[in-house]
Amino acid sequence: TTTLAADVPSTAAATTGGAGTAAPPTTAGGPGTATGLDAPKDNGAEIYTYEAGWLLYAMNWSHRRDQMFRLAVGSFREETNNTVEVIKLDENTGSFRKTGSFAHPYPTTKIMFIPDRECTRPDLMATTADFLRLWQVNSDDSVSLKALLNSNSKSEFCAPLTSFDWNEIHPNLIGTSSIDTTCTIWDIETQQVDTQLIAHDKEVYDVAWGGPGVFASVSADGSVRVFDMRDKEHSTIIYETPGKPNETPLLRLGWNKVDPRYMATILLDSHKVMVLDIRYPTLPVAELTRHQACVNALAWAPHSSCHMCTAGDDAQALIWDLSGVQPESNAPGMESTKLGLDPILSYQAAAEINTLQWSAVQPDWVAIAYGSKVQILRV
Repeated sequence: TTTLAADVPSTAAATTGGAGTAAPPTTAGGPGTATGLDAPKDNGAEIYTYEAGWLLYAMNWSHRRDQMFRLAVGSFREETNNTVEVIKLDENTGSFRKTGSFAHPYPTTKIMFIPDRECTRPDLMATTADFLRLWQVNSDDSVSLKALLNSNSKSEFCAPLTSFDWNEIHPNLIGTSSIDTTCTIWDIETQQVDTQLIAHDKEVYDVAWGGPGVFASVSADGSVRVFDMRDKEHSTIIYETPGKPNETPLLRLGWNKVDPRYMATILLDSHKVMVLDIRYPTLPVAELTRHQACVNALAWAPHSSCHMCTAGDDAQALIWDLSGVQPESNAPGMESTKLGLDPILSYQAAAEINTLQWSAVQPDWVAIAYGSKVQILRV
């Protein structure tokens, strides 16, 4: 396993910026740097840090090729008044600058930029909290609210949204998950609900597209279910946590975009990551067990069919090579390839990692968030 040296403590002057400022990049040989990796040729920096000034949770990369190194980060304050900032790395100075900021009701549970690598569509962002909101990033980098989408306009109450995913093939479609057991598919061009269905028996915690008309969700009922929009009355259960009726909730779901036969999920308060092959339901094709505390986030590599990054409360971000996992290992009469996999790369952060994102446009870069910091790591 290649190890990236630990980040220096947040109190150290070397990496601490003020509120909403960028910490100076760490350079080769110092704390928080990569070892065993090819350093960029400009200034040798492998890791860049942004200090938001408040606890953050939601974070994501821009998908546009004309906005490299742009991210959005959302605050986590247990109150109505929260903030989303848009930041961008200045490659000449090696520091982040804040390009935009806007107030947001409640903490964002997820942030995404529109999946538009070729820059043919309006520069949009979406967020979930109490509702799904669409935001327009204007030419002067200001951000304005474009739409608030409420699937239950007849009621003054709303069921909080836990997550969402933007359809890469049909960017007019966004799927949301809610604590009211439903998943809702929105057409953002018409701003109307395309489909709303009761997806699970309990709260739905995450949703992910696996193709133009297929999505999956995970829930407090402990199941991974796949839905085909051509047959909305039925779903396929890919995996259920053992131990009914005391199911362990499933919190996050990642669907491999390069090889959609594979998905991965994480369990509540568990150090394991379950890798699933949809051709062999009910049994995981692999269990990743090298985290020392509960896993909080996972992301498949956008450019590889067999690489994944996971992060958790052990302050580690681990990258895995799953090319050795045999898809037939769960077939009848075969032993399951479940245990024994080691990560090929590890990074030790200064605190528990709450979320991570792998850049689709710049696949050499992974972003992690812990405490009030965002770090981007060259992998």
